[in-house]
Order: sequence, then C-alpha cells, then structure tokens
Amino acid sequence: MKLIVAIVRPEQLSDVLEALFHAEVKGLTISRVHGHGGEMEHVENYRGTTVKMALAEKVRIEIGVSNHFVEPTVRAILSAARTGEVGDGKVMVLPIEKIYRIRTGEEDQAAVTPVVPPETD
Repeated sequence: MKLIVAIVRPEQLSDVLEALFHAEVKGLTISRVHGHGGEMEHVENYRGTTVKMALAEKVRIEIGVSNHFVEPTVRAILSAARTGEVGDGKVMVLPIEKIYRIRTGEEDQAAVTPVVPPETD
C-alpha cells in the first residue's frame, strides 16, 4: 500500500481528476495549499514597501492505493498535470504502514479502493 501525494497547479486539477477517473482510481483528498518550488519570485510593492511574493497557490492531492495502482495513478497525474512550465508540481509515493476504513473496520488492502488493477484491452 502506498500514499501518493501530488502537488499540482490549481488550473490543472480538473484534468487530473478526469485522468484519475479514467484510470479507475477512486478515493482521494484534495487540499488548497501554498508553497514554493522552482518558480521565479516576483516582487510587489505594498504600501511603499517592497515585498517578495514567494508562495504560489497549489493543490495537494492525497490518494491511498494498493501496490497495483501506484503506476497507473502516477502516470495519470503526470500526464494530466504537465504543462511543461516551471511550477507544474511534484508527485511523491510514500509507504503506508496501516490503513483502516472507519465505516467497516476493514484493514490494509481491503480498506483501499480499488484492490485489483483494471483489465487492459
């Protein structure tokens, strides 16, 4: 089981969600976040003071998947989030020690959806 954390541009979110839907990846959490990566800092004047605006608005997507779904999930995010410009974001894959589904009490593989990869044509 893995936790996939993706940081993407807000304007790419609908494309990423559509790609995940087509990859049959379900069950995710989305948060609005601010961060700094490779984007160039820009300077603004605020009440006569020069201020560096270093944080950019991003979207953080977290998805718990079974091992079979790591590659399809990552491929879907990468293809949909890529614009080719600095600031496209990152995808991180982290190990998960334990997962519990609160509603049913299921654990680990049974608690992540889906468990088996979709059949390819």
